[in-house]
Amino acid sequence: MKIFNGKHARNINGALVFKLSPVAAGCAVFLSALGTNVYAQDSTVTQAVQTTDANGNPISQVTVTGIRRGIEAAISIKKNSNSIVEAISAEDIGKLPDATVAESISRLPGVTAQRDKSSGRASAISVRGLSPDFNGTLLNGREQASAGDSRGVKFDLYPAEMLGTITIYKSPDASLMGQGIASTIDQRTVMPLDFAKRTVAVGYKTMRFGEHNEGLGTGTGYRSTLTYIDQFANRTIGVALGAVKFNDTGAEQFQADGWGGSPGSATYNGQNVAVPNGFKTDVQRDPQTNKGVMGILQFRPNKDFLTTIDLFHSKNTDNTKKTGLEGSVCGSTGSYDPNGVLTNATIVDGVAVSGTCSNFKGDVRNHIEAVTDTLNSWGINSRLRHEGWTVTGDLSGSKVKHDSSRYETTAGQPGDAANLSTISWTGFTGKDNLSPVYTTSLNYADRGQVVLTDHAGWGGGLTGNPQAGYVAVGVTTDDIKSGRLSAKHDLELGPLTSVEFGFNRTNRSKNRDQNEGNLVVGTGPYGSAPVPGTDVVVTPQSGIPVVAWNPLGSLGSIYQLLPKVDQPIQTDKNWDVSEKVSTGYLMGNLEGELFGLSYRGNIGGQYIHTNQSSTGTVVDTSKCAGVAGQACPAYVVQGHHSYNDFLPSLNLGFELPHDQMLRLGLGKTLSRTKMSDLRPGGGVSLNNTYHDGPILSGSAGNPNLEPFRAKALDVSWEKYFTVNGAKGYVAVAGFYKKLDTYVLTVPKSVDFATTGLLSAKTPLPASGPFAGSTVGILNTPVNGTGGNIKGIELTASLPFAMLTKYLSGFGVEVNHSSTLSSVNLLTTGLTVIDTGGVSTIPLPGLSRQVTNLRLYYEANGFRASVAAKHRSDFLGEISDFQDNNQLTFIRGNTTVDGQLTYEFGDHTMLKGLSLTAAVNNFTNSPFVRYAADPSEIAEKITFGRTYSLGASYKF
Repeated sequence: MKIFNGKHARNINGALVFKLSPVAAGCAVFLSALGTNVYAQDSTVTQAVQTTDANGNPISQVTVTGIRRGIEAAISIKKNSNSIVEAISAEDIGKLPDATVAESISRLPGVTAQRDKSSGRASAISVRGLSPDFNGTLLNGREQASAGDSRGVKFDLYPAEMLGTITIYKSPDASLMGQGIASTIDQRTVMPLDFAKRTVAVGYKTMRFGEHNEGLGTGTGYRSTLTYIDQFANRTIGVALGAVKFNDTGAEQFQADGWGGSPGSATYNGQNVAVPNGFKTDVQRDPQTNKGVMGILQFRPNKDFLTTIDLFHSKNTDNTKKTGLEGSVCGSTGSYDPNGVLTNATIVDGVAVSGTCSNFKGDVRNHIEAVTDTLNSWGINSRLRHEGWTVTGDLSGSKVKHDSSRYETTAGQPGDAANLSTISWTGFTGKDNLSPVYTTSLNYADRGQVVLTDHAGWGGGLTGNPQAGYVAVGVTTDDIKSGRLSAKHDLELGPLTSVEFGFNRTNRSKNRDQNEGNLVVGTGPYGSAPVPGTDVVVTPQSGIPVVAWNPLGSLGSIYQLLPKVDQPIQTDKNWDVSEKVSTGYLMGNLEGELFGLSYRGNIGGQYIHTNQSSTGTVVDTSKCAGVAGQACPAYVVQGHHSYNDFLPSLNLGFELPHDQMLRLGLGKTLSRTKMSDLRPGGGVSLNNTYHDGPILSGSAGNPNLEPFRAKALDVSWEKYFTVNGAKGYVAVAGFYKKLDTYVLTVPKSVDFATTGLLSAKTPLPASGPFAGSTVGILNTPVNGTGGNIKGIELTASLPFAMLTKYLSGFGVEVNHSSTLSSVNLLTTGLTVIDTGGVSTIPLPGLSRQVTNLRLYYEANGFRASVAAKHRSDFLGEISDFQDNNQLTFIRGNTTVDGQLTYEFGDHTMLKGLSLTAAVNNFTNSPFVRYAADPSEIAEKITFGRTYSLGASYKF
C-alpha cells in the first residue's frame, strides 16, 4: 500500500505536505507543519492538519486520546520519517509515559538509562551500547550544553511535563546539527500555533519516597505543573507557557561500600586466610528540588512567514547528608591505624567466616554534598517561504552551570595507635565484604570516647598537617552559542523533490574551577573537638550505632581551612576549553521508484571545520611544599588545534506491499571527546616504584585530540497495520558501526624535556637503566584505533484488538536489543577506574541484553499500565570521592513501574479532571557496582519504592 498518493497539499501553516491515503491519514493527524517539524500535543482535539487537499477533496481525520494517542503519535513519527528513528509522544498535555524524560527514552529499542546513585532516578542515556558522550542532544533542534566534565546531558534537567515529543535519530541526516555516533536525541516542546484552541492544564501530585526499604525513614514530596497555550489576533500570534516545581524531602537510603569488593588477608595459626578487607556503611538523605519554566511566542502574519521565540529554564538542587562508619577490618589506613591481629577465628576453606581483629580505628563519617545545576536555553527562529523557496534563520544559546560542594568530617578515637579497639564479625563469605555483621569494642555512639579529629593520621601523621575533614568547592560552566542560515528549494529533477543547503556556526566554551583544602580542628596532630548534638544513627548493614551531627556552619567555629593546591587539583580540575565549529551542508530529498518499489529519503553531506583551543596549568612537583602538597607552584599553558571532516549520509525507505517499509541508512559520523581530555598541561615526578627501576612519570591532557569517528550502516524492516481501529507495528532493525578512531588514555614513552612539563629542579633517576634520563612514562589521552559495534533490535507495538474486538483497549509494547562489540580498552594508564585490576574493559555504557515490556489498558476513562525494563551488566561512569568521573562495573537490574488513571468523560460535571496513582521501583531494585568478579560487591545502594497520587485538570 502506498503512503503517498502523488498529489500535494498545503497545511494551515502553508507547509508543503503529501496527500495521504485514508489509512495513513490516521497517523498524519499527529504531525504538525512539516516546515517547523513540531508535533502538536492536544489529546482531545484533532491536530492542525489541513482537512482538504488542494482540490478540495476531504482527508480523513481521527481523534484518539490518552495512551493510544501517545503510542499512535509515536508510530506516526517513526513511519513518516525519512531517517531511522524512535519516538516518544506525550499522552496528554505535559504527560510523557514516565515520570522523567530519561525513563521514557529508556523504554525505546536499543536505549538504556543509568540511574543516579544518589536519587535512584534515571539520568544518563546510552544508545546502542555507547556511553552518553556519544549522543548528540538537542532541544527544538538545537545543541544543548552539559553539566560536569563530559558532553553527556543530564536529562533530569528537562522536566517531562514541558516536552511534547522526543525523537531519537539512529541514522545520520545531513540537515541535523550536533549529531552523535550513537544517536541524536531531539527533545521538542509544544508550539502554540499547532493547537486548534486555547488549552490550559494544571496538575498536582503528592509523593512518598523510600517505602519498604529495610526499615529506613521515608521521604515526602510533591510535583506541581501548569501549562497555558493560547492563540490571539486571528491566530497570527501564539503563546505557550509552562511551569514545573518538584520537591523531595529525601528518604533515608542505605549505602554500603565494600572497599572495592576484594577480600583482605591476615595470618592465623601460621596460615594466610581471607578476612573482610574493609567496609563503609552510610545512611543518607538526598533532598532534591527542581524548578522549570518555559515560554514560547510565535508570530505568523501569513502562511509564508513564521517567527518563533522560545525560552527554557531549569534548576536542580541536590543536597545529600551522609552518616556512617568506615574502616579497615584487619589492615592499616593511616599513621595511627596499624595492622590488626586476627584472633578467635572460625576458618572454613581458608576463609575466616568469623573472627576478631585488634587495632581497629573506625572513621565516623558525617558528610554533606551539594550539587546545583542551572540550565538556560533560548532560541529565535524565522522562516520565510516564497515561490518554492524556504529560507530559515536561527539563533540560539544553551548554558549550564554546575555548582558542587563536598564537606567531609571525620570522628573517632583520638590520639596515636595506642589502646585501640577491636572489631568482630560473623557471616563472611570470602568474597563479599558486605556480607558480615560487625560489632566493635568501642561505643561509636559515645561522645565521651568519639571526637572530631584526624583519627587515622590521614594528613601525614606527626610530620604532616592534620586532616580532620575535607572541603571541595567547584564550578563547571558550559556555554554554547549557535547561528544557522539555511535555504530549501522545491524542484522536480528526477528523484530530487527538493534541495536544502545551509551554514551553521557553533561556539562552545567549558571551564572548570575547583578549590580544595583540609579541615583542621584544635592544635597539633592530635587536635580534637567534641561532636555537637546528641543524635545517633544505626546503619542497617553493620548494626553499629554512631554519633551523628550536621556540620553546616562549622567552618570557622569548629574547623579551620588549610588550602590544598597539589598537582591533580591544578591540572585535572582547573581548565578552560573552547571550540569553534563551522558546518556547511547540502542535502537532497528523494522520491521515486527503483526496481518497481516506491522509495523516499535523502542524500547529502556535511563539511565541518573545527578550531579548538584550551588553557591549563603545568605543575612543578619538585617544588611542592607541605606533606600533602598544600602549595605547588604552577604556570599557565595553552594549546590550539584545528581539523576538517566530511560526513556523507544516505537514507532510503522502500515501500513494500501490505504497508511494509524497508529502510537503509549509510553515513559517517563523529562524536567529540570529553572536554576535560582536551586540557593542556599536567605534571611529572620521580617514580621510584616502577618495575624496571626509578623513572620519570606524569600525566597530562591532550589539546590536539580529535573526535571519535565512525562509519555506520543501519537497516530496518517495519510492518504497520490497523485492526479494529487500533494501530500497531512490528520492526526488526540491525546496525553496524565501524569505529575508525577511539580516544584512549595510554602510557606513552616520551622525553619530558620536550613536553614543557619538566623543570630544572625536577629530580632525575639516580640509578637503574634510566639513571639521569629525562625519558619516562606519560599517561595521556590519544586517538587510538577503534573496532566495531553491532546489534539487532526487535520491536512490537500490538493492540490486542487485532486478536478480537473483545480485547479492545488492551495492548502491549515490547522490545529487545542484543549488542556486541569487538572493542576492549586497556586499563593501563587509566587513573580514575574501579574495576578490580582487570587489564581490559568493554565499551562504557554497553549492556549486551536490554528488554522492555509495557502492558496497558484504556477504555471508558480508565488507563492502566505496568512496565518493566531490564538491562544486563555494563561498565558505567560515576563521580568518585574526589569529584572525578570514575569507570566502574554496574550490575544489571530490572525495574517495575505501574500507573492507574481515571479521566472523567465529557458527559460529567468533572469533564477534564483526571486522577492518577502510580508506583515506581516496585521491586526495590538496588544500585550495585562491583570489581572484576560480580560477586565482589564494591557498593550497594537501596532506594525503596516511590508512591504518588495526583490530579490534573485540563480546560
